[in-house]
Amino acid sequence: MEVNVGDVVLPGDVIQAPNTNDKGKLILGPGLCRHMDEVLITTSGVLRKKGRNVYWVDSHRKRYVPVKGDTVVGVVVNRSGDTFKVDIGSSEQASLSYLAFEGATKKNRPDVQIGDIVFAKLLEASRDLEPELVCVDSYGKKGKLGVLPEGGFIFTCSLNLIRKILNPKCQMLKILGSEIPYDIAVGMNGKLWLKTKSIKETIAIVNAILTAEHLQHHEIASLCDDVINALKGM
Repeated sequence: MEVNVGDVVLPGDVIQAPNTNDKGKLILGPGLCRHMDEVLITTSGVLRKKGRNVYWVDSHRKRYVPVKGDTVVGVVVNRSGDTFKVDIGSSEQASLSYLAFEGATKKNRPDVQIGDIVFAKLLEASRDLEPELVCVDSYGKKGKLGVLPEGGFIFTCSLNLIRKILNPKCQMLKILGSEIPYDIAVGMNGKLWLKTKSIKETIAIVNAILTAEHLQHHEIASLCDDVINALKGM
């Protein structure tokens, strides 16, 4: 059964691509795979499209499936030789080399400890290989990647909510940030790291983000105003 963008899809359905020649240029996200000359659905949800050739299935999965290029929030849980093991919420831990940091060398090793929270990018992700993380971009610069500062709070939400709050149409993080100073790292794996000046601000922002799961964009804006006014009244 061929499906179009916006349709509810099930495993085994086939994408209705623009034409045969474009199939080789398609960029496939979560929930899709290639099988010979067809693009098949591998999970239930709603078929989405961005730009001219990026497709994915929007689903409410809780288990994260690593995707190359995703930025994720993880916890360093072990060390094996020169490689750190990081829990990113997937079926297996990801590896992070000590050389995957800006300016790292054999003599100048990064200060990473078990229990640290890292914001990293997936360099490799496939069914046959262990996920591999890096804390630098393609130019070798860390940017916002790396070990996150102490004192932050890490929490988990659905993968659907992550995509929702990162959608340019959703102004939630911008509205809250205009009145409440905070630092945040949003991982595509459903994990978020948040640091504010006080516990009450942290609780307010976390509750607001989790509440936004089933709200429309205009309802989210109203929710943010309520949170800001409530904090000002304390």
